[in-house]
Amino acid sequence: MATANRLAWLKSGLLWRTFFMLAFLITVSMVTWVASFRIVERGPRAQQIAAQIISIVTITRAALTHSAPDLRSELLFDLASNEGIRIYPLEDSDKIDPPPDNSLMPDLEREVRARLGNQTRFSSKVNDIDGFWISFKIDSDEYWLMLDSERVERTSGIQWLQWASVALVLSLLGAMFISTLINQPLSRLTAATRAVAKGLQPEPLPETGPTEIEEANRSFNQMVNDLQRIESDRAIILAGISHDLRTPLARMLLEVEMANLSDDARNGMQSDLAQMDGIIGQFLHYAKPTDTSSFEIINLSELIDNVVQAALRQTDIRIHTSITPDLHVSGNETELRRVLNNLIENSRRYGKKEGDECAQVDISCHVRQDKVVVNIVDHGPGVPDSEIDRLLRPFTRLDVARGQANGSGLGLAIVSRIIKQHGGKLRVSNREGGGLAAQIEMQLRS
Repeated sequence: MATANRLAWLKSGLLWRTFFMLAFLITVSMVTWVASFRIVERGPRAQQIAAQIISIVTITRAALTHSAPDLRSELLFDLASNEGIRIYPLEDSDKIDPPPDNSLMPDLEREVRARLGNQTRFSSKVNDIDGFWISFKIDSDEYWLMLDSERVERTSGIQWLQWASVALVLSLLGAMFISTLINQPLSRLTAATRAVAKGLQPEPLPETGPTEIEEANRSFNQMVNDLQRIESDRAIILAGISHDLRTPLARMLLEVEMANLSDDARNGMQSDLAQMDGIIGQFLHYAKPTDTSSFEIINLSELIDNVVQAALRQTDIRIHTSITPDLHVSGNETELRRVLNNLIENSRRYGKKEGDECAQVDISCHVRQDKVVVNIVDHGPGVPDSEIDRLLRPFTRLDVARGQANGSGLGLAIVSRIIKQHGGKLRVSNREGGGLAAQIEMQLRS
């Protein structure tokens, strides 16, 4: 599973995909170039080395032929010490190894034999002495001429590998630099998009660089500015709606209290108006943006305990807690209190087993790696698995699954919105054995 995740990450990451594609192209190009160069270079190099060998053999043979017999020993000594050329008589008893086995030798042998004769022999070792050996004749006598192997050997494979490795490393560094340049603007755009999705205000993207990146960043910045203006206008409009709606409601409540109605009628009217006022308040709170500048470090453990103690004042709920002390998060205490109240109230209303008068709720808060995880679980009927995603949508009430039809359907939508604005995650699922489980995950702060 871990290997599959790593492969998926490499496949999805644009930086690494670009890097590996460039690295593959560079590697294939270098291998092709080296192979082509060695093939093209083999013929001319064989001709050049053959010409050198022919010249050495011809000059050496001429020098030995025309030198005085008493001076030949001195001549041979000078050739060996100054030129690295050694001359030995060729004997039938010589122990001869085959010539070097490389791609250059067939061309080299063909060129030399074309000039010195087909009887010319080659060897890489004679009588256990390493070197490049070639035979030649003076009159009827045969001799060996030995050269140092370095004079005829091609560049070794190790040297080619070293040069290719250096070139490949430099090319891969260049590929990484190019990949980073390509990926950096997209990474900034992705991070800014995620910030907007969480309800945060991203830094403006730089409107510089290639034309395509510049236009994309400019369009994104304009979109963020438009969203801010829309959010601001919505807040102003909703504030006006709040005043226009709630003032008549207060006036109606006063009129109801003063009206000559029966007690039952008066109580019913007041209850309906209070419920309408609560629904309007929920709508206004859902539409209101969260001010991240008001965030502070909050002791979430104490906050949960306080909310639980307040909820236990109601007679139709029982709460069991398991809370790790002194867990801190960054956020707005009022907003997080509303989140906890909404989830507990949702469990109290809809989390009763059939026939029970009290809802049983389990609340836990603990640390998992660098996250604070809060679980609020009831033991009620739960909801159909296919409908869980709808729970977090605004104005959604699953009357059949949860058994009641009160409220605006904004409770869990408000919770989801607030948690996202705090950089956290909300997960809702059915509890095994019955009931609904809400899990909140937020960053742990010291």
